[in-house]
Amino acid sequence: MSLWRIAWRSIQQRALASSLTGVSMALGVMLVVAVLVAHGVINQSFLNNSGLGYNIVVGAKGGRLDLVLNSVYYLSRPVENIPYAYYQQFTEGKFKPYVDKAIPLCLGDMYRDFRVIGTTPAMFNDLDYGGKKYEFADGRNFEPDEYYGAVVGSIVARDAGLKVGDKFQPSHGAGPEAHVHDPFTVRGVLKPTGTPNDRGLFINMEGFYLIPEHAKPLDDAPAARPHDDHAEEHAEKHHDHDHHEEPAADAKHADDHEGTDGGVRVSEPKHAEESAEHHDEHADSHDKDHEHDDAHQHDHDHHAHTPLPLAQREVTAILVLSAGTFPELTALELMKPINKDSVAQAVLPIREMSSLFSTFVDPLQLVLLSLTVMIVIVSGIGILVSIYNSMSDRRHEIAVIRALGAGRRTVMFIVLLESILLSLAGGLAGWIVGHGLIAALSPWIATQTGVSIGFWQFVSYELVIIPGLIALASLVGYLPAVAAYRTDVAKALTTTP
Repeated sequence: MSLWRIAWRSIQQRALASSLTGVSMALGVMLVVAVLVAHGVINQSFLNNSGLGYNIVVGAKGGRLDLVLNSVYYLSRPVENIPYAYYQQFTEGKFKPYVDKAIPLCLGDMYRDFRVIGTTPAMFNDLDYGGKKYEFADGRNFEPDEYYGAVVGSIVARDAGLKVGDKFQPSHGAGPEAHVHDPFTVRGVLKPTGTPNDRGLFINMEGFYLIPEHAKPLDDAPAARPHDDHAEEHAEKHHDHDHHEEPAADAKHADDHEGTDGGVRVSEPKHAEESAEHHDEHADSHDKDHEHDDAHQHDHDHHAHTPLPLAQREVTAILVLSAGTFPELTALELMKPINKDSVAQAVLPIREMSSLFSTFVDPLQLVLLSLTVMIVIVSGIGILVSIYNSMSDRRHEIAVIRALGAGRRTVMFIVLLESILLSLAGGLAGWIVGHGLIAALSPWIATQTGVSIGFWQFVSYELVIIPGLIALASLVGYLPAVAAYRTDVAKALTTTP
């Protein structure tokens, strides 16, 4: 019989005590694994996601970390806005030579617990994540002239039950007092990316600007703000028209507002007439013909509103990929004039997240890891106590083994193997439970941070667990092994067990 089997039989003879010590070791290892995996994967994901196809984030002056958390991870409250004209400096102005790609973001609205982001189709056509192009599990990207088109992330689609063709209404604020806006239609659902974009609803920026609260009042038109109420009333009536009210009344309403200026977004009479004719031709068969409904929604996206004048536009942030053979050097050159201006600031997401982790997260992780290691050590001491207390009952057994020809070192080695088996069995169970716990909490972690963690995700530090457990088991098993080594065979055989 092998020494491993003898050690295992010894463990089986004391099943209750062995199980308790194994469970305590499993709990300690479970906490170690949970801390290591959660910190390692989230740390890596945050740092990797800091550059989702871009390396600079430009936004209003203020907290640099707030800008990154808000614009990259959609976690913080929206920061102040910057003029749309400043964004144009990156596409056709003085910053253009330094820029390869520039994607605008407009933030401020929510749908349930998810952030609504106004942007352009280039967000998914031009950018990538980890060198991969965005792909759609269903549908497609919205087109530039689909003002009320949207793309939703995989987590949003799953939790909110949204699919292609569904409509959702962004709201400003939360709770029953939240103001609900016009509906947007889902054109596509992204495949899971493991990035914060899985938790976002991305709408056409043109449609975002058509929401009354999102228009910046013109400084040279003081009457524009009082007129907003009238414009909103018109928008609501026109929205009712888009949902199949009497076309004649809406056409008359559009005629009544012909010539309205001041940058307020109203429909042109021509569009109202076209829409009225469109309804007259199809009113009788609308409920029976689903294709007509799609065509009408397509017409709504293209023609229902005139775009917001540039003077009334603002953006929350600009995602910039610097140009050149060495984008990092170009980024530093671009950031200098931006940060000198009083309009905006430019930050490197990776640098900000690295600073956050090194300053706050890493020390906290070290404290948690120290506590969990102490728990493992206490569990190891429990193994020592369990085996040592059993030595008085096992002296006759040890004496029999010695009498059959086993040496002192053989007996000592059997006790050490018993300690190692208990540690490894508890450690393996703790590893499985720890990864299972992380996988069970993965939906909550993804909702809070945008980072998805699976059962099989592990970090390199986990490789230290097995050698560490063997070393700990050998250390705590040494004392009872010495006791077994010193057993007096003659005395133990003559003593009745």
